[in-house]
Amino acid sequence: MSSRTASCYCGQLRIEVQGELLGVGVCHCLACQQRTGSVFAALAGYAAPYTVTGKATEFVRTGDHGSQFRFRFCPVCGSTVFHTEEGVEGRVSVAVGAFADPTFPPPEDSVYEHRRHAWVKLPVGITRYDTDPS
Repeated sequence: MSSRTASCYCGQLRIEVQGELLGVGVCHCLACQQRTGSVFAALAGYAAPYTVTGKATEFVRTGDHGSQFRFRFCPVCGSTVFHTEEGVEGRVSVAVGAFADPTFPPPEDSVYEHRRHAWVKLPVGITRYDTDPS
């Protein structure tokens, strides 16, 4: 079984994921833009098992459909590393940038396209959703 490790900038908070990547997506919603300080969030989905080391500060946000998302970030450097969705067991979404791997696979899905900055160009053939398809 393959594994990958993602970490915050200072290395204090880490997550090691096991197995195959379930998918990569980008989110252009205003909450993700503010949360990341960027124009979108890039996320990689993995199934359990995963191992977290270090201390995390948590922030819970309610999504458009009422889902609760629990974001974990480093209390030292502030980097968001991963999040889980309340009620969805055995799955984690890891910030693609936390892998620090420029060869990481490109996104397959793009959500909240109506909030995408016009100058952001995405891979050809990506599946696009105007809002959240869930």
